[in-house]
Amino acid sequence: MQTGKRFRAYPTPAQEKILLRWIGHQRFIYNAKVSEDRYYRAFAKKAVSLSGTPVPVDQEYARFIGPETSWLREVPSPILRNGAVRWKQAYARFFSGLARRPTFKGKDGRQSVWITSELFSFRTNDETHCEELILGTKKFPLGVLSFKAQTPYSRPASLHVSVEAGKWFVSFSSDDGLPEPKEEDTISWLRMLSEEELEGKTLGFDRGVVTPVMVSSGRRIDFSDIQKSRMEKKERSRKRWQRKLARQQKGSQNRKKTKRRLSRSFEYVKNVRKDVIHKATRDFVSDSDRTLFVVEDLKVKHMTRSPEPKKDESGRYVRNGARAKAGLNRAILASCWGLFVVLLSYKARRAGKLVLKVSPQFSSQECARCGHIHPDNRPSQAGFVCQRCGLTDNADHNASRVIAKRGIRLLLEGNAPGAGSENSKR
Repeated sequence: MQTGKRFRAYPTPAQEKILLRWIGHQRFIYNAKVSEDRYYRAFAKKAVSLSGTPVPVDQEYARFIGPETSWLREVPSPILRNGAVRWKQAYARFFSGLARRPTFKGKDGRQSVWITSELFSFRTNDETHCEELILGTKKFPLGVLSFKAQTPYSRPASLHVSVEAGKWFVSFSSDDGLPEPKEEDTISWLRMLSEEELEGKTLGFDRGVVTPVMVSSGRRIDFSDIQKSRMEKKERSRKRWQRKLARQQKGSQNRKKTKRRLSRSFEYVKNVRKDVIHKATRDFVSDSDRTLFVVEDLKVKHMTRSPEPKKDESGRYVRNGARAKAGLNRAILASCWGLFVVLLSYKARRAGKLVLKVSPQFSSQECARCGHIHPDNRPSQAGFVCQRCGLTDNADHNASRVIAKRGIRLLLEGNAPGAGSENSKR
């Protein structure tokens, strides 16, 4: 089974300069391919003589090396070729409907370079008995790149070296030699169980803003008070660094230092969120008594979309609630709804377990005991009182139990693993 590995790397200052050059040159080729594609598509629409001319989608890059770009020869040719290949792979994803058309890559944020087997090799150090990663060629040597491997891995055919907030990483896909469980076999086994047996093996998850994840077992997935306090502190410092960045001269060394401090404030919050969700999903999947996990089929991208502009009768723009919606969008994204499902899904698949998505419609108004649905069942944000059977419970906990029952019903009806239609949670 293929698994992703990401290890912290520790290049020397001289190696950092070389790696940054590789990253910049590969990004230049990628952006050149994007620019070329836009040029051909624009003129194919405007010029009659070019109408019907196919837009070239290839991996050629030699035409971008000329007298004005002779500096491109400062790096190994596979670095440039891989930039064109990355663009073509992105275009293939666009043609398959998996992503949008490739766009320009900027210099800010996470930067990476794709390195294929011509430019690296692994060797075992006889003294330390540890593996070393050697990068470069005879003409363009980089040397031994020090990295720390926390888990075993097999040697890959290609890898990525990336830098984010001043920290370097080596990442690649590794085969652990284990067979990948088939989802169809898991579904067939679960369908042989009765509804009562499935209830003991199922966990439902309700995702919210106040409590990021509420589990049908009663467990809450949330950040600790210390983590919340530190993230708020990072948010305040981030705004301060952003104001300082806006006043500094572009290209100056002080501006570069401020950008690094700013990126580190983002990095802390991101790492805290990943750490909490990783540990929680690992606990769920490691539980031998739980085999079925049910989540709401929420379209987070649609839910966090900015509202459309509004105009009055005279054509003037009027308030559309964008500011209030922006606050809700930040709260939704900070709750890690999408990250939770992504991490839970791949870990469950590796463990031979199943994740189902069900419709979230009226899950907060439905009683988990009798199934009665009514808006009056939700008298407050946190409270739930069924108007028929009198069940009193926390609203999020009741919703998670409803979601678990919907997943069991979906499985027994033979509709798994298809998810219910997307609706806004009401």
